[in-house]
Amino acid sequence: MSDEFAAQIESETYPMGHRLRERRVDIGLTLKQVADGAGLSVGFISQVERGITMPSLSSLVSICKVLKTDVSTYLQQPRNQSRLSRHGQREVYSLVNASTRMGAQPITYERVSSNFPGRHMHSVLMNIPPGYKSESISHDGEEMLYVLSGEVTSIVNDNHAILQAGDAEHFPSTHPHSVWNHTQSMAVALWVGTQELFGEEPSDD
Repeated sequence: MSDEFAAQIESETYPMGHRLRERRVDIGLTLKQVADGAGLSVGFISQVERGITMPSLSSLVSICKVLKTDVSTYLQQPRNQSRLSRHGQREVYSLVNASTRMGAQPITYERVSSNFPGRHMHSVLMNIPPGYKSESISHDGEEMLYVLSGEVTSIVNDNHAILQAGDAEHFPSTHPHSVWNHTQSMAVALWVGTQELFGEEPSDD
């Protein structure tokens, strides 16, 4: 059996939430400790572990940091060592796989940033479906959201701002924040920040 096929079988029979819960129990952390450390709510962590909801990419990274485990254990993301990112050639991926029954259309990502020694920025395109609303989260670092198409509501410190194509917002990630596509159309936004999204060290190549 190939490693790829084995990983597929594992994800179908042993969902991400169950695996995160096992890791939390193994290292002796409570739901509250994980929630506090990840900048998320206890209720949200509980829903993730029970498979009721799926975290955003940023939230999964924050949870894994508290659990002292690599995000790549739970999500295989595209690798990119090229300085170029071509439209139409990027892999589109999501935390929701074919075996996950979440009902609503998931947010999908396209990796934009590269990997090289000394880099600090990380970037993805977010394809945000109608009605999608992320969980509120706070973590170290800073980030910027730039809307390329459509319209979204950005919520930072309980302050709501409607961002249209060409609008941007730059803020400390320590402020609780979330994004909501309040429209009935797809929105696309560029996310750039200092949070390590991809679970990789800079390449030595």
